[in-house]
Amino acid sequence: MLFHSSIRKELARSFGATLVVLVTVVMTMTLIRTLGEASRGTFDPSDVLLIMGYTVLSDLPTILSMSLFIAVLSVLTRMFRDSEMVIWFGSGHGLASLLKPLFRFAWPILLVVLALAFFILPWAFGRIEDLRDKYEKRGDIARIEPGQFQESANGDRVFFIEKDAGGKMVGKNVFIATNEQGKETVTSARSGKIEVIGADKFLVLENGQRLEKTTEKSDLTVSVFERYGARVGADDQSQRSYEPSASMSTLALLKTPIPRHLAELSWRAGLILAAFNFVVIGLAAAGVNPRVGRTGNLGVAFLAFIVYFNLLVLGKSWIEAGQVNWGIFLLSLHGGALALGLLWLVKRHYNWTLRGPRP
Repeated sequence: MLFHSSIRKELARSFGATLVVLVTVVMTMTLIRTLGEASRGTFDPSDVLLIMGYTVLSDLPTILSMSLFIAVLSVLTRMFRDSEMVIWFGSGHGLASLLKPLFRFAWPILLVVLALAFFILPWAFGRIEDLRDKYEKRGDIARIEPGQFQESANGDRVFFIEKDAGGKMVGKNVFIATNEQGKETVTSARSGKIEVIGADKFLVLENGQRLEKTTEKSDLTVSVFERYGARVGADDQSQRSYEPSASMSTLALLKTPIPRHLAELSWRAGLILAAFNFVVIGLAAAGVNPRVGRTGNLGVAFLAFIVYFNLLVLGKSWIEAGQVNWGIFLLSLHGGALALGLLWLVKRHYNWTLRGPRP
């Protein structure tokens, strides 16, 4: 039908424009947050763009759901405002008959949300955790930053280099504090450089002094050296020991149905169920009230969106804490939202009104 085709074309334009705006906003916010985490030493600064890309990818199900909701709501509200819906109603069709063209437009988006939620989202979270773990396990040389105190991977050494003169291979005014095998040492030198001896890397210090103290004794040994070598730790190539539920595959979560895994499953399933319900809610909420203004229905609809997704987050924490059964939560929240949306739609379709008792 020509009317259905025109609705889908307008929905596509509105959805595309909304998606671009939301992705741009999310990318900007993610970039700011990722830069802050990188400055605190959580990520490698060179991986900021990768982290940002994976984070935006993991947020895409929510972004797509919101874009679809805004597109449905804005297009149908404009049709009410421009009296196009009057023509549709005059042809003998009600508001509920628009469900068919809306879902014909929305089903590819719903499939993408499904694929993102159950397959792409855990992969993106896994890549973020891999980059975080790799940066935490980097060797002592990679940790050294001029002008900053840096701790070694195992926490038994603290390094400081005042000036980097050769791409982290040569430094000036070197300071090293260690606590190993019951001995505390403080070593300082005017300069230091990295040398490879055999299969190990050594930090060779020149023109300095070394203070050594045994933990159980009060004696302090001071020695002056012209050249001193200290072995530095290499990168830890071991696999990531901890795997959060967000980075686990859906099949792995189903194999071990503990509360933490069921909470993650409820979140992933909730993303696609919420996107489906928002099509119905968007159709039911669309309209224009001259007494309230153009933004009246939009404000109520956006409030419903915020409350819905906040309940998803709360439900995930409740299931993880064992306070509620995950099946009951999914049925109550998403089934209840669908029932309320359909009831709202039926009321508007048949133009039901509440009337008080006649005197």
